[in-house]
Amino acid sequence: MFIRRSLVLLIYALLPLFPGRRAADAAPGGKKEKPLPAEPVESGITFDWIHVDGPYIAMTFDDGPSAKLTPKLLDLLAQHHIKATFFLIGQNAAENAELAAREAREGHEVANHSWSHPNLAKMSDEGVRAQLRKTDDAIKSAIGKSPTLMRPPYGSISPRQKKWINQEFGYKVVLWDVDPLDWRRPGPSAVCNRIVKNTRAGSIILAHDIHPGTIEAMPCVLKELEDKGFKFVTVSELIAMQTPLPPKPSPAPKSSPSAKSSAAPRSTPAGSTAPSPTPQT
Repeated sequence: MFIRRSLVLLIYALLPLFPGRRAADAAPGGKKEKPLPAEPVESGITFDWIHVDGPYIAMTFDDGPSAKLTPKLLDLLAQHHIKATFFLIGQNAAENAELAAREAREGHEVANHSWSHPNLAKMSDEGVRAQLRKTDDAIKSAIGKSPTLMRPPYGSISPRQKKWINQEFGYKVVLWDVDPLDWRRPGPSAVCNRIVKNTRAGSIILAHDIHPGTIEAMPCVLKELEDKGFKFVTVSELIAMQTPLPPKPSPAPKSSPSAKSSAAPRSTPAGSTAPSPTPQT
């Protein structure tokens, strides 16, 4: 017993000499070191849904302008007196500048969706900057002013990128909360049903004006959403309508153990009958 106790004391005496000890042991005064806080993301930069008072929603279209399909969509939106937001690929905006100009002229919002649709989160800052700058220039050349919104392709962007893009370009980063997966071309009925089913007040709806099935779905989408009472605005208009979220209700205080009594009878709601005790068999 004496030998075993001596060995234990020797082991504890030698532990501080080994480098693989726990952080709590390594910290000064024996206190556990606190982990570094995660990089904060500034509020008011990224939007995927907006809390608003009223049935307002934003319809958005990515990847155009398409010389073949975008004019049909613009004609339909004009018939319904609806304003949408178009996130343009820079290459397409440069090739179809007259369509970009028409979008802006008819009251739609025109925004930046990169030059060639890469995954921005996997690119260097210089690469991202070039993608956004070339598209900004193409849009400004077409409509006479720079956009104020951007949408990262695939929705892929890091918190750090959001911050410096907002600081350098002044862009708000716009994502979405309704995605019909129209790029998979599921058919017009599926696109319509998915959008109508999932849209709520404050929704930002994602679609693409480069797929024929999406354009074919739009008469159904617009009619059914209008029938539900929704009102269409641009993304910037929706952001301007933002109202604070109501505070979450505080949890009910727990009763103290002293208030509980095993002998107390179970209360019965008014107007109901207490169950009879189950007979033992």
